[in-house]
Amino acid sequence: MTSDDAEPTVPNPATTEPTASLPTAGEPNGNGSAAGPPLTALTPPAPGSGAMPLRTPGSDAAYRQTNGGRSTSQRSFGRPEPQQQTFRPVYQGQAWPTEQPQYRPAYVPPPPVDWHQQQARSYTSEPQKVNRVVTIAALVALVIGVLAGAGAATAVVALSGNNTPIAQQPEPPVGTGTDPKIRTGSVSAVAATLLPSVVQLKVEGSDNSDATGSGFVIDNAGHILTNNHVVAAAAKGGSIQVVTNDNKTATARLVGRSPAYDLAVVQVSGLTAPSVQFGRSDQAVVGQDVVAIGSPLGLAGTVTSGIISAKNRPVTTGDDTGQASSYISALQTDAAINPGNSGGPLVDMNARVIGVNSAIATVRGSEEGQSGSIGLGFAIPIDQARRTAQQLIATGKASYPVIGASVDMMFEGGARVSAVSPSSPAARAGLRVGDVITSINSDPVDSAEVLIVAIRTHQPGEAVRLAYERGGRSRTVTLTLAQQIG
Repeated sequence: MTSDDAEPTVPNPATTEPTASLPTAGEPNGNGSAAGPPLTALTPPAPGSGAMPLRTPGSDAAYRQTNGGRSTSQRSFGRPEPQQQTFRPVYQGQAWPTEQPQYRPAYVPPPPVDWHQQQARSYTSEPQKVNRVVTIAALVALVIGVLAGAGAATAVVALSGNNTPIAQQPEPPVGTGTDPKIRTGSVSAVAATLLPSVVQLKVEGSDNSDATGSGFVIDNAGHILTNNHVVAAAAKGGSIQVVTNDNKTATARLVGRSPAYDLAVVQVSGLTAPSVQFGRSDQAVVGQDVVAIGSPLGLAGTVTSGIISAKNRPVTTGDDTGQASSYISALQTDAAINPGNSGGPLVDMNARVIGVNSAIATVRGSEEGQSGSIGLGFAIPIDQARRTAQQLIATGKASYPVIGASVDMMFEGGARVSAVSPSSPAARAGLRVGDVITSINSDPVDSAEVLIVAIRTHQPGEAVRLAYERGGRSRTVTLTLAQQIG
């Protein structure tokens, strides 16, 4: 019988699995009793027969035979061969039982139209599982297609005559210099400003000695400031050649030099290079950015950058052992300074000169000619260099302050007086041989070099206060500095 609310389904012949054959008439069922009266093609199934549990789809148990391996087959047309007379179809179109096939039959007849719904589902193949990755890919492709279509539509609208074209957005300004890639206050901006004012010096002495260094133009008269140890070889005869940034060469004359401060001035007539702008070295602070420009190892127009590492470093300079050493209270920088940088400018980020590059520290044990920058360079403060340059331009000579006493250069723990000149400021103040000076203007003095450097930061005629020890007692004296030419 069929249920009133059941609807028959038609399975896909290509995917429907074969079902197990039902018991024939006269054969015992699972309880040992007869299955019922013989069935014909027109006889409907007995009640409850549609509830028989089905075997797992894909099972070939329906094709297994127990009759010694004999099988019957049915073609797609005609009648079956009469090999097994006991088989009776349960419903019209039921296939004859055969041997276990070597292949999987591609076609299984559908169940009768009035078959029970539960029985009909066994002929319906399971819906194919949709690949999740394929689904996601399809959705992504759909979204891209929509966006691409929207972009194309926007392009069409933009090109149409109904809309004004979108103005190109201006790029952010990089700088205000001549070259838009140069930022104001950058190293490149400083270099662009100072390089035309920096020159290379090539010196040849009368004794066949030579030297190279750097210098920079300080006024419109062609005066160039440099180091004394750069031009000292030409002091008693020789030549000084100046090479400008645009590779023009000219002969310079020596205006004056000061071994005490390691400074010198030379002049080139008709020099067209612009002059530099002076800053103030007393306003320099530790850590500020600086740029060094010069001709290290003969490489003209070299630019390096760094910071002010320290101030008021007592430094002794000068390469000529036959002359008085130079003592300066230097600016220390880690900008790369090498032989040939001497005399070049040390400038701040506003392109103002705050020092004259003069010396570098070297590692002990390094041979001559093998020294180079180790991040310890020293520059003469421009405040002192400017005063000395003005004296050299005016008179060809420069003066420096003294107290009129000599000190022991080997003594440590202060500056011990080794000699006192008669009628000198030291003699008038009552200093004696053996006194140990421990401070100047309340700044501690722990060596002879520190005292000399501190004195040379002042000008002749200024008063200074010295503290010293004599016989274990501390004393203080004030004296006025005298001057000496050199």
